[in-house]
Amino acid sequence: MPSVRTVSNIKANLLRPATTSHFEVEIPIIGALGKWRGIGKQDKIQLMCSEASLPGSNLATFDISNDRTGVTEKHVHRRIFDDRIDLTFYVDAGLYQPIKFFEQWMDYITNTAEEGVQIPASLLQKEDPNYFYRMRYPDSYVGTGLKVTKFEKDHQNLLQYEFIRTFPLAINSMPVSYDSSSLLKCTVSMSYIRYVVKNLNKTAAYSQTTPGQQARFNAAGLAAGIVDAAVDRLTGNDFLGDVAGAATAIGIAVMTGPDGVTRNSATGEPI
Repeated sequence: MPSVRTVSNIKANLLRPATTSHFEVEIPIIGALGKWRGIGKQDKIQLMCSEASLPGSNLATFDISNDRTGVTEKHVHRRIFDDRIDLTFYVDAGLYQPIKFFEQWMDYITNTAEEGVQIPASLLQKEDPNYFYRMRYPDSYVGTGLKVTKFEKDHQNLLQYEFIRTFPLAINSMPVSYDSSSLLKCTVSMSYIRYVVKNLNKTAAYSQTTPGQQARFNAAGLAAGIVDAAVDRLTGNDFLGDVAGAATAIGIAVMTGPDGVTRNSATGEPI
């Protein structure tokens, strides 16, 4: 028999789908590119990431056909991860930071010849037809900490993918044209060996209130403003008015004695 579901149950499960437009990307900075760390550069590159993808994987199996007559079973022998993740960035005018950052990372990986070979720089330039590369050891250029975090508007439950041993594998070509003017984007393919999924429960960035709670909050704010103004007029002391208004907002009854000291009316303690 099909299960019976109420309208409220269907609404709760179907009318709040996840969207693709709420995500954040964290780009690792290897030691050789330390000058890119900081709010002005690293943070700006991360902010300009306009497209990413949540990765996938599959299980490799082999067939077992001699256990039971006429039955073929599949047994898993390894998990296979996607070999790359594509990140697309908007390119800022003038500085072209995403392009420069990943180009410098790839230049470091390929290790310019004048750094690894004792040849005068004047005899071997990058424009020279005989120029060559000498690749660095992977531990020196792989990054740790590439993360793609998926969240929703309430910022409460986060799904985070952390990629292990990453480095730029390719920078896709970026066509330019006189025909039409559009935003320049840079797509970079990042290699990794595997990823780890983390469920992060985070307190909402803003309070999730019911209409009743919001009404009580508004009423408390209005009462606090009235008390603040009244105490200001009676005592001529703006500070006492501020204290009385704040106490009213949080539900503390206050009184001002003949000595001019504002006290908690329930305990008599000075505020």
